[in-house]
Amino acid sequence: MLSRSDIGPAYARNAAPFLHGPEIEAMTAALMAGQYGHHTETEQFEAELAAFLGVPDVVAVSRCTAALHLALLAAGIGRGDDVVVPAQTFCATVHAIRAVGAVPRFADVDPHTQCVTADTVAAAITDDTRAVLPVHYGGRAVDLRALAPELAEHRITVVEDAAHAFGSRHRDGRLVGTTGALTCFSFGPIKTITSIEGGAIVPRDRREAERLRTLRLLGIRAKQAERIRSTDYLVDGTGLPYHLSAVHAAVGRVQLRHHHIVAERRVTLWRAYARALVDIDNVELIDVDIDYTIPFNAVVRVPDRDVVFARMKEAGIGVGVHYPPNHTQPAFRRWTRHRPLPATEATASELLSLPFHPAMTEHDVTTVTSTLTAILS
Repeated sequence: MLSRSDIGPAYARNAAPFLHGPEIEAMTAALMAGQYGHHTETEQFEAELAAFLGVPDVVAVSRCTAALHLALLAAGIGRGDDVVVPAQTFCATVHAIRAVGAVPRFADVDPHTQCVTADTVAAAITDDTRAVLPVHYGGRAVDLRALAPELAEHRITVVEDAAHAFGSRHRDGRLVGTTGALTCFSFGPIKTITSIEGGAIVPRDRREAERLRTLRLLGIRAKQAERIRSTDYLVDGTGLPYHLSAVHAAVGRVQLRHHHIVAERRVTLWRAYARALVDIDNVELIDVDIDYTIPFNAVVRVPDRDVVFARMKEAGIGVGVHYPPNHTQPAFRRWTRHRPLPATEATASELLSLPFHPAMTEHDVTTVTSTLTAILS
């Protein structure tokens, strides 16, 4: 992401609502009310998220990695189980699989979207597969409906990594998180909405929601308000300290109210990149299906990526890489099982993330793409 000094005063003016808005007031109010940990603010955030998505329940947690971990636990995934997942994702996705003792079985991606497809997932399924974990890369919704009968027949659970995809839709109009899968969102610092740090899980039914709430509060079933009024409470089972604090939830609630503004700016910014990049030779913009997507990033495939990366940095342009593929990472190499991943491996060394922030302007996009053009030529 570009810093303010990288792209000048226009960014600073446009960023002001994101840096000094009502989020600070909401945090202060939560602190003044003594809501430091999980409290009523968290539960109100959950209710508002559920209303936004049009689902019965949402469980808020401390971050998306925690959401993925709890979702796999709730689905009964454990030691010796295979979980089909793309290698092209942030390492946190794979850490969550390993945290339950399961084995990541990497599936290939479509080179133009960096998302798995029904075909690449089907090719990776084995007799030991107990879950499929698609990643909605860049915010694009992954459609696995063609696999639904096979997954149901073999009792394979779908746990969606929708860290990039809050607010995105499938082509039939359904919001990500409303298709019946266990869906996990991120509200980290650079997501479509942020609670500074945070995440959420969309459970499949009420029973699963209660199970997740117990898991995220160290196995304690009682709500915080009930514990305050009681001299005792029960620890019903295993759990982890994965709750979302009221202070973070307060920020998330403000962000959710303004989601439509940020979403519109992200779409506008991505379209500006698409127009600016269309005539640059040897550059392909990863397709996020923009008519249905709130884009998380703008990623291109370029030749000599590492050289381009270094020269863009030298020019003051804050590029990045999303992501080095996980089947090559030392932490996961001994655990990985996968078929050949030709598309993943062919594109991994080409991916370059361009600066992407809703406070950017079309002038900033011109600065970035002009610099890229000069470097490539």
